[in-house]
Amino acid sequence: MRDAVIVDAVRTPVGKGKPGGALSGIHPADLSAHVLKALAERNALDPAIVDDVVWGCVSQVGEQTGCIGRYSVLAAGWPEHVPGLTIDRQCGSSQQAVHQAAAGVIAGQYDVAVAGGVEMMSRVPMGAGRAGGQFGDPFGTLVAERYDNYRFNQGIGAEMIAAEFGLTREELDQHALDSHARAARAIDEGRFAKQITPVKVTDADGNTRLFDTDEGVRRGTTLEQLGSLKTPFQENGVVSAGNASQISDGSAALLITTSEIAERNGWTPIARVHTAVVTGVDPITMLKGPIPATRKALDKAGLTVDDIGAFEINEAFASVSLGWQRQLGADYERMNPNGGAIALGHPLGGSGARLMTTLVHHMRDNGIRYGLQSMCEGGGMANATILELI
Repeated sequence: MRDAVIVDAVRTPVGKGKPGGALSGIHPADLSAHVLKALAERNALDPAIVDDVVWGCVSQVGEQTGCIGRYSVLAAGWPEHVPGLTIDRQCGSSQQAVHQAAAGVIAGQYDVAVAGGVEMMSRVPMGAGRAGGQFGDPFGTLVAERYDNYRFNQGIGAEMIAAEFGLTREELDQHALDSHARAARAIDEGRFAKQITPVKVTDADGNTRLFDTDEGVRRGTTLEQLGSLKTPFQENGVVSAGNASQISDGSAALLITTSEIAERNGWTPIARVHTAVVTGVDPITMLKGPIPATRKALDKAGLTVDDIGAFEINEAFASVSLGWQRQLGADYERMNPNGGAIALGHPLGGSGARLMTTLVHHMRDNGIRYGLQSMCEGGGMANATILELI
């Protein structure tokens, strides 16, 4: 039976998703091309043998429309016969891209595939794909009727989750503080060095430099500073900009094939895609999906939480990841050991691949047999993936 293995995974540093952010001067297709070219160079990969490039992107408008996956391939200078596909499963888009590439490899539809994603939130603002107005409401009449015309809002959902699980403002802020501290430690210890491909950027004065370090990490942040921030979604609430993910720019890519084909090409895989699942939940609270998705993945794999040596649970909001940890009983130290989206940022369609890139390198560097990744997704969904070290 064919399997699906991850040969390598590479990402850009994550930039702040605003004008003046380190990556904000780069077109999303060009940034995607950067990681595709780096993946090929690192592995002596002939792009001509790639059967498909499966690419995640959430805001598929403006510079990210017209199948950004295809234009990324062309921007990388890869042969024109190499196709590209763009997936939108909201924040889990590039994690779903890995699932789809792995499924294609196992089924024999692909021999070699690349999965990844991109989001340039400085250039294509969050929510741009839901402009409404003359183009209409994305929810339609029947969805509106089903949920009593409720206007879905992730921030309010994060507040609802915090209330349901009894999470306090202090706990969420401490979780945010831990994320920044872990990310800073990972940077200082060089843990990201093998996974990051530096990007040449030009600043406002026309000076060029190599951007090689995640831009969003806030060193020296204190609980007092975090506690002073407003709660925009609910008066006297607990969710603030300080304990939520950052708006970001970034891209990541993973090379996926079978064990046999990897050996034939002289590649040494890092990990096997052991189990991949997706599930849906109530779209009002919306963000609790990682809890049942994790349980579904563990049940399917015949594993327990204690079998997992490292978790990457996307820190869309601190209430999501901390609520997941409390409900699953996972070891807090094993969750996002190198920081999460609160510190490193959340370039939407690129985040799933960024998390998986960080996870596979962490597993290899520390000899961890099983790793698990899960992400909450707009509309009330979540992917979960279990990787096994080879």
